[in-house]
Amino acid sequence: MADSRILIVYYSRSGTTRKVAKSLAAALTCDSEEILDLKSRTGFLGYMRSLLEARRQTPAAIAAPVRNPSSYDLIIIGTPVWVWSVSSPVRAYLAANKARLPAVAFFCTLGGAGSDHAFAQMQDLAGKSPRACLGLTARDAAAGGYEPRLARFVQALQPPASAAPTAASAA
Repeated sequence: MADSRILIVYYSRSGTTRKVAKSLAAALTCDSEEILDLKSRTGFLGYMRSLLEARRQTPAAIAAPVRNPSSYDLIIIGTPVWVWSVSSPVRAYLAANKARLPAVAFFCTLGGAGSDHAFAQMQDLAGKSPRACLGLTARDAAAGGYEPRLARFVQALQPPASAAPTAASAA
């Protein structure tokens, strides 16, 4: 994947998804960009607003991205899971950039369950199937023992093998 241009785009309310995104960016030696929410999500009211938006599947108001996703070969999108759903800032990013997304992969951080449902929502919003998915609990991310799973995810990001025969196999 040394020739691939990869961008990691993520939103993190508590810092857990950010931690995983930074580990991925280091493993892949690639660009990353945090989705910036235009409203504060701190404290109890911010938490409640996050849950309500996730439940209603409402996109958040976010800042325009700095990097153009169409300039990359692969976009890895990370989200916390809120009420078994993709976070509203990531929902907004996917909706706004759907037409500019090349190949995609997804990762999420969660309290315990809901990753499959969040990944299905992300696939619907992106309009394409992900190359790979990785779900990590907040406990796994905090403990730091997720490196083997991260390595398997990175390996799964390899582009699909070409259907064209190589010089060695054509003979």
